[in-house]
Amino acid sequence: MSSVLARRFISRSLSSRTLLYPTRNTSSTSTSSSSSPSPSHSHSRRNFLTLTLTAVASLTAYTVGSLYPPPPPLSLLFPPPAPAPPDPTSAESLEYTVSLEEQLLSLPLLHSLRTAPDAKEWYEARPYKSFPEERRVNNLTAGALRGPGKLAIPPVVWVRRDESESYVFIHVGRGLCGHDGIIHGGLLATLLDESMARTAINNLPERIGVTATLNLNYRAPTKADQFIVIKTKLGEVKGRKANVVARVEDMKGTLLVEAEAMFVQPKYAKLLNTAVMRQVMGEPPKSDHEPVLLADGQDMKALRREK
Repeated sequence: MSSVLARRFISRSLSSRTLLYPTRNTSSTSTSSSSSPSPSHSHSRRNFLTLTLTAVASLTAYTVGSLYPPPPPLSLLFPPPAPAPPDPTSAESLEYTVSLEEQLLSLPLLHSLRTAPDAKEWYEARPYKSFPEERRVNNLTAGALRGPGKLAIPPVVWVRRDESESYVFIHVGRGLCGHDGIIHGGLLATLLDESMARTAINNLPERIGVTATLNLNYRAPTKADQFIVIKTKLGEVKGRKANVVARVEDMKGTLLVEAEAMFVQPKYAKLLNTAVMRQVMGEPPKSDHEPVLLADGQDMKALRREK
């Protein structure tokens, strides 16, 4: 009897200990939990992998950028600063102007026009050639914007004799920029206005006209320090109104700006002196195929002799 009671007491004691201290279950649970990584450890591994991938990507981008320079759009957005235009009275400026004049007169496009089969149907002119200096100083493109780094030399105009179309060759310097390295859009509008006005005015009854409308579409950035050509073509002419279309291109033929405009002859045009307008626009030279050497109103050969 006593042995039976003793066995029952021992079994109850063991049962109560198992409930109060479940050592086997606890050890198995802790073992299983210790086999999986803690959240903090996983987070650290993810951070390390992210930093490693970022470093590898940065090194790869640097290497590719070194081997292959960035494309032109990036250089347009982040151009290096350009030096200021030189002093107009310096020897450097004089030499620069002479060089530009030589480049202008030897442009391949201008040469092809001069030697084309229909060259006799065209003439070559230089605006502002006979424009008086006292008037020139207060003119925008012939005076205020004249000089090295800006409009260093007057344009060459290749014009059809019936005044229906023209090619205007101009050099635009780095002093005419809005965004550094890119010619200001307003300056291009001014050059277009004057070039198109020349075509329109020569087709109006009294050879006088003012701009009524001017619409432009900018197609590509115009880089500074290059030659551009403005191609104008006469549209409809009706009474005192003339319409002209034009396009600006670089020497590679890239379209930079498209424009269309309407010019109107004032009712008081007969009272105005058209001689000044002819001086500004440039008239046909006496010798049709002899290029006019001109830089700020001076003979380039004479400049060389003085040097």
